[in-house]
Amino acid sequence: MDLIPYAIPFFVVLIIVELLTDYRRGTRHYRVADAINSLSTGVLSTTTGILTKGVGLVTYAIALEHLALFDLPADSPWVWVMAFVVYDFCYYWLHRMGHERNILWAAHSVHHQSEEYNLSTALRQTSTGFLLSWIFYLPLAVIGVPLPVFITVAALNLLYQFWVHTRHIPKLGWYEWFFVTPSNHRAHHAQNPLYMDRNYGGVFILWDRLFGTFQEEDDAEPVVFGVTTPLASWNPLWANLQFYAQLASDARRAESYWDKLRIWFMHTGWRPADVAAKYPMAKHDLAHFRKFDVPLELRQQVYIALQFAVYVALGSYLMNFAEKLPQAALVLGWGVMLLGLFVLGAGLENRPWALKLELTRLLLNVPLVWLAPLVGLWPASPLGWIGLLSYSLLSVIGLYCCRSRVIRLAGS
Repeated sequence: MDLIPYAIPFFVVLIIVELLTDYRRGTRHYRVADAINSLSTGVLSTTTGILTKGVGLVTYAIALEHLALFDLPADSPWVWVMAFVVYDFCYYWLHRMGHERNILWAAHSVHHQSEEYNLSTALRQTSTGFLLSWIFYLPLAVIGVPLPVFITVAALNLLYQFWVHTRHIPKLGWYEWFFVTPSNHRAHHAQNPLYMDRNYGGVFILWDRLFGTFQEEDDAEPVVFGVTTPLASWNPLWANLQFYAQLASDARRAESYWDKLRIWFMHTGWRPADVAAKYPMAKHDLAHFRKFDVPLELRQQVYIALQFAVYVALGSYLMNFAEKLPQAALVLGWGVMLLGLFVLGAGLENRPWALKLELTRLLLNVPLVWLAPLVGLWPASPLGWIGLLSYSLLSVIGLYCCRSRVIRLAGS
């Protein structure tokens, strides 16, 4: 049973609680653009997952049918407990290799790009992890863990990891020895040399203590969040493509065909010697670290936040009705989400062409009114026409107000 859709309302409530706590304490652990960017990557990930989850489930089912050594009962408590522990062990190695190998870091780096650390960061997930992550969970199929058990313990593992993405909970005493906590996971998200490539567990920190990858959060070394090669963007599409693009660029520039191939599977950060010499990559000095930021007027931030709420609603609709919608409708829905979140990212970056791109997005709602019912994304209805076109018109008015404000400020 996939519990994630049922947990989303609780995620929203907890984020609001953390925001209120943040405001009351004056800690400023949230920034509008960063939070929207993190949530955008999460929405894009879940929407992409509707189309790609079959990769992991089908390969697991095939392995279970042909490679299982035991026929484990799905109604036995010990099977559930064992599966939960073994799943986290497999997750440890997926997570660890995600930090140690270029091709896997290209997917996992999305989760680490935020230079803030709050509950919205927990929802910052990759859209490309499905390509290789399924390999690491095949041992559960080999020992015969039933598919429903596998799906449920995977969801429980992911749900547990949500609450540890906060700076408002201190160290938890004895609990730190056995389980992943906000403190030891804060260390995991650091780019400080002391903390890098440590604390990979999902639920149990015991794996890190056992395999020598544990690092306690040190009060003398404050955590600097983010990655050593900054994303420097609020765009969720680029967030997912950044490191793949870097690897592809280095592979193209390398003179050796062997280097062109092995760069994808070498340890994280490895580059061909000739490429590194011709195209060096500077690392920023953490002593003078400055978070990526693009100044935006409050009206612009409000407009983008409201538009993002529309895409959260669309993403929720796709998740809730995914099993009933035809494949063509899911593909169209995913395309609408991808385009919309890309455009909002451009708006957060205040790109010169962002206004024209936003107008184009709104104009595309006209053919969408015709196409969506045709492929079964939603039923043909006058209310659908009226609703979508009214939304587009109100958005144009809001966009004009934002644009007018910017023009007045520039002229003053």
